[in-house]
Amino acid sequence: MNRHLLQRRQLLWYLSLATGTAALSLGFKKVTTLSSTIARYHPNSNNAAAKSGFPIDFSVTAATAPSLPEFQGISQWLNSAPLSVEQLKGKVVLVQFWTFACINCQRTLPYVTRWHRQYAEQGLMVIGVHTPELPFERDVSNVKRALQERQITYPVPIDNEYKTWNAYHNDYWPHLFLADRQSLIRYDHIGEGAYDETEQFIRKLLG
Repeated sequence: MNRHLLQRRQLLWYLSLATGTAALSLGFKKVTTLSSTIARYHPNSNNAAAKSGFPIDFSVTAATAPSLPEFQGISQWLNSAPLSVEQLKGKVVLVQFWTFACINCQRTLPYVTRWHRQYAEQGLMVIGVHTPELPFERDVSNVKRALQERQITYPVPIDNEYKTWNAYHNDYWPHLFLADRQSLIRYDHIGEGAYDETEQFIRKLLG
């Protein structure tokens, strides 16, 4: 096994014991449920955790929150015309990194699609950035088929070159980033789980 990946998996295992599910407080907090069993790690990534723009387990206020990165290197937008961060201001934005053959992603999709249906009229914009891992996941016709099968109607940018993935310093499928109406990232979650906590943050940001 790749030494870097082995070390990363050991780190994730220890963090999963220590982290669990973060409790909600009056502030906003990053909830990172790290476990090699609930998130697919990209072994070829150069984004070590220490270099990430979104470090593990910290309280996020509007004063310290990073801005939502721009969508970069998108070859095609499905279910939408191209969108920019500037166009999304005024919306609460849930950015979902996923790929259709990832079982962990598949298990999160029912929650994400429900949030889209339930909260879109209140100002939630879900954007499902599709970044492939396997060669057949790069085929847009396969992505379109997955959207139809999963009844995904929110915007899906095709990130085959990993440029948006890298702009977010991302290493995992699935990974959710939640931004407020000023396009500031207030919360993110790696892997499956924390659905109730994520929904409460969505509702809190919607006001």
